[in-house]
Amino acid sequence: MKKALVLLNMGGARNKSELELFLKNMFNDNNILTIKSDFLRWILASLIVFSRTNSAWKNYELIGSRSPINPLTQKLVSKLQNAISDIYITHAMRYTPPFAIDCIKNLEDKNIEDVILLPLYPQYSTTTTKSSVEEFVELSKGKFNLNIIKPFYKNTLFNNLILEEIFSKIVNKDYDNYDLVFSAHGLPQKIVDDGDPYQIHLEEQLEILKNKLSSKNIKFKSISLAYQSKVGPLPWLKPSLDDRLKELQNSKSVIIYPISFIIDNSETDFELDIEYREIAQECNIKEFIVCKCPNHSNSFINVIFDLINYQSCSNID
Repeated sequence: MKKALVLLNMGGARNKSELELFLKNMFNDNNILTIKSDFLRWILASLIVFSRTNSAWKNYELIGSRSPINPLTQKLVSKLQNAISDIYITHAMRYTPPFAIDCIKNLEDKNIEDVILLPLYPQYSTTTTKSSVEEFVELSKGKFNLNIIKPFYKNTLFNNLILEEIFSKIVNKDYDNYDLVFSAHGLPQKIVDDGDPYQIHLEEQLEILKNKLSSKNIKFKSISLAYQSKVGPLPWLKPSLDDRLKELQNSKSVIIYPISFIIDNSETDFELDIEYREIAQECNIKEFIVCKCPNHSNSFINVIFDLINYQSCSNID
């Protein structure tokens, strides 16, 4: 095989040491902490890692002391490889192993010439897509013919599978009893103000999903977009998921779909399913449902086929 498909994602910790590594690498990323001075970024990153590792690890202990992103991604890679015989399938993580540099060495050893990069971030952000792609391009040093699959938040099959997952959680199909909230990882407002298109992409996707529901004559009690995971004192995108749940106080049923995630991770398994569930209980929300990410579902495998075969890619010379 002379061609490879590389799935890109942020990564997740398998143990406490990897959690510290994850935090260290993430906060030293100049796309995350946009401080111009590398030295000042390193100082701040070191302080953040020192102050957060122990408390963050307590959260990981509640979900089995490891992020689910690693086994789920490996399962996706295996299923893709079984389905596609003429393309080598692999993956690289931004902040924990397997790193891009090791992935690139592996591709070289296999004499791969053409590489398709698929960032597993549906919407584009400098903090995710740009960071992962930028690193791979820089480290590969022109060794491959690179093509990068563009953000796929408008893809029809992808949006269909989102609705399929939501529908599967509603047993009696009484949609008008449910408040539907699409939860996305938040960003500091400053990053968006500086031109990051992430919020625009999310709002565009929300309208696509609303139109699909309208065409099926399906009406939820309410449909909204909210942002999770805020840290630090700076203003972040609004509304926060905390505030949205407070607005839905006494709701009979709230269903959450993690719209910015492809693979379940600590932010879905801990934040959404444990932390925000507690907030929902405090708000007297009687039923709180968290949808699963696409993960390695057959529907998502079909999305990847579609992206490889039909969606335009951007070429890196």
